[in-house]
Amino acid sequence: MKIFNTQTRRKEEFVPLEPGKVKMYACGPTVYNYFHIGNARAFVVFDTMRRYLEHRGYEVNFVQNLTDIDDKMITRAKEEGITVKELADRFIAAYFEDAQALGVRPATVHPKATEHMPEIIAIVTKLEAKGLAYAVNGDVYFDTQAYKDKYGKLSGQNLEDLESGARVGVDEIKRHPMDFALWKAQKPGEPAWDSPWGQGRPGWHIECSAMSMKYLGETFDIHGGGQDLIFPHHENEKAQSEGATGKPFVRYWMHNGFLNVDNEKMSKSLGNFMTVHDIRKQMEPEVVRFFLLSAHYRSPLNYAPDQLVQASAALERLHTARDNYGFFLEGAQAREPDKEETALVEAAKDAVARFDDAMDDDLNTADGIGVLFELVKRANIILKPGCARQAAQAVLDAMTEMDKVLGILKKDQGQDENAEVDALLAARATARKEKNFAESDRIRDTLKEMGYAVEDTAQGQKVKKL
Repeated sequence: MKIFNTQTRRKEEFVPLEPGKVKMYACGPTVYNYFHIGNARAFVVFDTMRRYLEHRGYEVNFVQNLTDIDDKMITRAKEEGITVKELADRFIAAYFEDAQALGVRPATVHPKATEHMPEIIAIVTKLEAKGLAYAVNGDVYFDTQAYKDKYGKLSGQNLEDLESGARVGVDEIKRHPMDFALWKAQKPGEPAWDSPWGQGRPGWHIECSAMSMKYLGETFDIHGGGQDLIFPHHENEKAQSEGATGKPFVRYWMHNGFLNVDNEKMSKSLGNFMTVHDIRKQMEPEVVRFFLLSAHYRSPLNYAPDQLVQASAALERLHTARDNYGFFLEGAQAREPDKEETALVEAAKDAVARFDDAMDDDLNTADGIGVLFELVKRANIILKPGCARQAAQAVLDAMTEMDKVLGILKKDQGQDENAEVDALLAARATARKEKNFAESDRIRDTLKEMGYAVEDTAQGQKVKKL
């Protein structure tokens, strides 16, 4: 498997520190609001990366943090007249609800910043002792000039260029405009914790260093996040972590590309700020996941209503195919496959191998999805009622194996578990057997009103959720 490493700007063969095991960290949400579609891309991409590594047989220790203390959180909590913790609890619950709807599995551990103050303070103390941090009036800053030979390596910038491009002048208490806060002195009314520098709270960047190293060690395999986090967040994470330990922090840095809305950068001022919470009211969440995986993760992606409509239609074709094959399997014959069916069995096995080849090439989900559609296109020609059981089963098994990674086919339209629907179908089958076609039609119309279409085939009733 090859991964594009942001740090080296090239694809590298993936070799984990420990054979058979992968230690992976991805930046999670700051829980002051519902997460938006741009955040969702990162969450879905690195969930897919974790799924694929597991598919390849690795044991994955996946850590995704929850930033539950932050300037934005303090501001919103004040606006609502509640505590920061109350705000965090509300949006942590909302995060897990929306993430689950997108098929994003819970991480191995979801550490909260507020529960890791001893680890945060220990790193800041170590940096100060090494001369890489300095305290001023209860604030503590990372000294980028003391680290200037190594600072900027991840983002490909040097300190002089960053200084000339700084938008603000040198802060009165900072030695250099690029120095960043490791610890912030308490302001009136803000949450605070005891520290060697007085009451205060951590800076944003130090939280991720402390939480990732606690659960994954001082050096780990993969760190993921959106392209917007390369600088300053990940650059600062790398500097403070390696400054404290003297060891390489991350071996492979992965960053997904930007997501625009109607070809414009998403922002509240433009009125195109789209949260997954709102999108779910209009669109099935697996359609959103399918859309987010339809392009290579490093490529820019444009979110627009017509794009989702296209994604929905494409995903519907996969659902319909999967349901048809399942229906054919129920009435399949236990016979030897004919020549075409035998070729299809081999094609299904080959599809999984080709899918792996695509995903091995820097998690190329676009090509992986293409392999899935090619298999379906071929199977649609060959699989028919009365087909050989082995042929239908081979295609379904291949689709299931690929979807364990993609996570886009969780909706099973043809096998609804609704007891009322099952009862009506049974009653309709009885009515047809008794040639009571008026009753059969009445039940069919009732099912249609409930959102289900019934088709009568030689193999029996076939139901589909509309």
